[in-house]
Amino acid sequence: MKQVILFAWIAVVAASCGGDTPQNSGEKFNPSKEKTAEGNPSYDPKRGTGKFTDVAISPTLDAAKAANGEKVYGVKCSSCHKLTGEKLVGPGWSGVTTKRTASWILNFMTNTDEMLDKDPEAQAQLEICLVRMPNQNLSDDDAFALYEFMRQNDGVK
Repeated sequence: MKQVILFAWIAVVAASCGGDTPQNSGEKFNPSKEKTAEGNPSYDPKRGTGKFTDVAISPTLDAAKAANGEKVYGVKCSSCHKLTGEKLVGPGWSGVTTKRTASWILNFMTNTDEMLDKDPEAQAQLEICLVRMPNQNLSDDDAFALYEFMRQNDGVK
């Protein structure tokens, strides 16, 4: 009797693990199909996805914030990112503030998982690096400080 119950339980579990994978339909399974930017009117490729929409950045560097950002970089970022253009685990940071908007960078730092799920540029980096950036749980203050450090690294005075 125990064997019958065990077999029935295994059959139920196996059947329930099918998920939404298309079966014999000829369509390839794409687990992130519903998570792409296509068809999402609230998605903006210049800012990504997250709470930062239109960030005003001073043309001059905030040296105190940049110094704090350097500390954050040393603790949370330096093991995966170099300050040059060279890839370590993640991409190098040289020129990042000239390639991306402040909103995009801040959203990526503070909303990493959703950006990797929805943003085509973040997904392209993931394909290159092959390692998903972990959510560092940065506060907004730490994110802004880190952004100032990135600007300093890119030569903003």
